[in-house]
Amino acid sequence: MKDGLLVVDKPAGITSHDVVDLVRKKLKMKRVGHSGTLDPVATGVLVLLVGSATKLFSKFVYFDKEYEATLCLGLVTSTGDSEGSIVCKKDASHIREEDVRKVFSEFIGKREQVPPMVSALKHQGQRLYDLARRGIEVERKARAITIYDLQITRMALPEIDFYVKCSKGTYVRRLGEEIGEKLNVGGFISRIRRISLGPFHIQQAIKIEDVDESHLRHWASD
Repeated sequence: MKDGLLVVDKPAGITSHDVVDLVRKKLKMKRVGHSGTLDPVATGVLVLLVGSATKLFSKFVYFDKEYEATLCLGLVTSTGDSEGSIVCKKDASHIREEDVRKVFSEFIGKREQVPPMVSALKHQGQRLYDLARRGIEVERKARAITIYDLQITRMALPEIDFYVKCSKGTYVRRLGEEIGEKLNVGGFISRIRRISLGPFHIQQAIKIEDVDESHLRHWASD
């Protein structure tokens, strides 16, 4: 019986569900799911639950996450990332490094964040991203999140590379937009990589093409 977890390094350009389908075919079984959805543009840690391990889904909801990302100032897109169309352009040439560092520091701690329309959350039984594709926008309630750590790792304005450790429910795309809004020039996330999901780290992740039964691992959640 094939049971256990697979920590996969998801490539860009495919959905998390695409990864599940590929693994189902490789392992020749249907009982495979994923925990912690990654957008198509995102790469990095995607934990797949196989066989009886699918019962552990609820354990993953509360995990903190770590990401590396790139924020581009001066452009706003329809999705908050490079997948969307440009909806606004602003001159960001006047932005100084000290301005950026000050704004970044203001986002650390407990706060509320309104989820983006392009997300997997549901409204009256429909996924928000499905509504967004049809040009429909609905009101979303702000949710309590925590940004534990937020560090700039490279600044070559208008591009900013950063690291963030955050609580469940945090949208890094929305965080990038919020930082851009605070700087009054807008911004979008051009690159995002999840480097950890709870106790699972990118160093443990395998490529999709390397997936086989030998990489299944058991995990005691307590």
